[in-house]
Amino acid sequence: MTRQLSRLPTLFGLALLIGSAWADELAGRVVGIADGDTLTVLTADYRKERVRLPGIDAPEKRQAFGQVSRRHLSDLAYDKTVSVVFHKRDRYQRILGKVLVNGADAGLDQIRSGLAWHYKKYEREQSPEDRVAYARAEEKARTERRGLWQDRNPIPPWAFRRR
Repeated sequence: MTRQLSRLPTLFGLALLIGSAWADELAGRVVGIADGDTLTVLTADYRKERVRLPGIDAPEKRQAFGQVSRRHLSDLAYDKTVSVVFHKRDRYQRILGKVLVNGADAGLDQIRSGLAWHYKKYEREQSPEDRVAYARAEEKARTERRGLWQDRNPIPPWAFRRR
């Protein structure tokens, strides 16, 4: 496994970022799952990086579907080699990064499964393509009543946290 933490412009990075042609890339093995939108990646040089999936907000652990969402992300990514494409860190110093497992977007998979909301508060940080894909995936999950959309009135995590 090679460490890929460089400032190389890539076609993928160009498509991913709005207003910026530079993206950082990180490769490593997922060694921890905190919840349905946060995981830990161990790099080749044995650094642990906390990664927050951008564009989604998963139920809190104590919330309905919180543990289901965490388990789904674990089934998808735990102990697998992933690629993380990012351009910033959040206020907690977590990398805000699109996590790719065998080329598939883990955040988008969480939404498709009905185990996360498309976090529209931060959708401007997404590429236009991701913004549309995430919104459509949430609408389809709602319509098909997958995951948390089985509840009559699911409480978004940002409202749950305010309580």
